Amino acid sequence: MLSWMRTLFFTGPLVLLLTIFWGTLDLIASFFDSTGDWQHSIAQRWSRALLFVGGVRVDLRGLEKVVRNGSYVFASNHLSFSDTPLMIAHIPCQFRFLAKHGLFKIPFIGFHLRRGGHIPVPREDTRAAIRAINDAGRIIRERKISVLLFPEGGRTDGELRPFKEGAALIAIAAGVPIVPVAITGSREIMPMGSLRMVPGRVYVAIGDPIPTEGLTPKDRGKLTGQVRDQIEAMLAVLPKPRA
Repeated sequence: MLSWMRTLFFTGPLVLLLTIFWGTLDLIASFFDSTGDWQHSIAQRWSRALLFVGGVRVDLRGLEKVVRNGSYVFASNHLSFSDTPLMIAHIPCQFRFLAKHGLFKIPFIGFHLRRGGHIPVPREDTRAAIRAINDAGRIIRERKISVLLFPEGGRTDGELRPFKEGAALIAIAAGVPIVPVAITGSREIMPMGSLRMVPGRVYVAIGDPIPTEGLTPKDRGKLTGQVRDQIEAMLAVLPKPRA
């Protein structure tokens, strides 16, 4: 029965239908809660259901390093579209995303992102991008929530790329720790260019939070290097899933 359900749900069109269903509930919740907290709780349920029905087993390490519902900037390597539900399902914090500005122009998706309190980043406009970074820092301070970023700037083939400095700048602006996160196996359960999730095991390691008290924007390069070094070290010891 479970095998049949996996085949049914994880073809491209049915992934979309499942997402629209949960997204609609999320959107309805936004009219009763402007903070985005209810939407995040619904997204957690969507993510957990998605991973369960897909037969994805998650080996999570280092969860004791973060405080439930604490305020952090999470910075992770990025291998697959499945990284987002993985993080939503397993990190016990209310967090928001920084997303490309173009996503906010897409019908339904854009409205959902705005209502959920996620932050658009116009990459082509440096001044606007800096404003978005400052806004993210302010939101973290005022709302006592977290933010998730993928500092590589996009999905990769598994080779760790140079990191952009936005995550470090946001953590410094907010005065909260930045938490490195390493993921392996997510590319195997959802390969590049595919919307179909296949059964498999994913490994997620949470690194040591790096404090930012007393740091200034001039320290962003050093801080970014520390984050990348931790992720690289964790990736070196995490099991390598089979393709």
